[in-house]
Amino acid sequence: MTAAALPAPRGGLLRGLSDFLLRRPGAYLALLLVPPLLWLGIIYLGSLFALLTNSFFSIDEFSGTIDHTLTLSSYGQLLQLANLDIVIRTVLMAAAVTVASAVIAFPIAYYAARYAKGRMKAVFYLAVMMPLWSSYLVKVYAWKLILAKEGIVSWVADTLGVTVVLDGVLALPVIGGPSLSTSYIGTFLVFTYVWLPYMILPLQASLERVPGNLVEASEDLGAHPRQTFRHVILPLALPGMIAGSIFTFSLSLGDYIIPQIVGGSNLFIGQAVLIQQGTAGNVPLAAAFTVVPVAIMGLYLWGAKRTGAFDAL
Repeated sequence: MTAAALPAPRGGLLRGLSDFLLRRPGAYLALLLVPPLLWLGIIYLGSLFALLTNSFFSIDEFSGTIDHTLTLSSYGQLLQLANLDIVIRTVLMAAAVTVASAVIAFPIAYYAARYAKGRMKAVFYLAVMMPLWSSYLVKVYAWKLILAKEGIVSWVADTLGVTVVLDGVLALPVIGGPSLSTSYIGTFLVFTYVWLPYMILPLQASLERVPGNLVEASEDLGAHPRQTFRHVILPLALPGMIAGSIFTFSLSLGDYIIPQIVGGSNLFIGQAVLIQQGTAGNVPLAAAFTVVPVAIMGLYLWGAKRTGAFDAL
């Protein structure tokens, strides 16, 4: 091919910009990072800063308007018995859901990591992910019908002749109620069902990283299966469990829809924020309520990072 037949180099603005970025990889990296960093800084961090700022304001009791004088009165209101009860109730429920999810998820994840192969592993992922594909509200309302006094749980208990056991459970103080759908037990069951996949997947990924030769070595050295589990499998799987708990704990901590549909009349933090901001118009107190889960999750994530849990995400 002759020199005359070679295509002429293209010029123009785009070619010049391409050459500039090729010669300066730092500028290319900055061009890629600036848009998402601006989004993170303006939208996410900006909203958090506005939220934190509003929590230091107060409501004028006479006019109902926001007094922009900096004060800690909203945080003082959080220490009132009714509001403190909301915070404690929410944290205890989130912790209970997290522990239950870990207990249920571990054998499922262990089987998938150690024994499921080929098509069975595909079935496992499909079974775990499929509930996430359906509507969140549909699942919650379906559980409300299942747990209702005339629902399938009551029907099964009546058919098996164990209605007295169900009535005994519902008669328990604090966690009981007229039916499962109007009790803390029902709220706990729905929370656990909805967020369980977020515990299974990180835990399964963590268990797959446990070297099989370590388990075999433990057995060869005469360790009982319980000792192998306690000293070999569990410590190595703990980062995945903590990674899963980040999802289950944080999602339970901030959810307001499940307690609104399934459960009693007592409020959780999400419901309190909705009422204070939407109904009562007390934005500073709503912001103070919102700061609570943010602070809790900040401390939780700091502790999780120190355990290496992020490697299992």
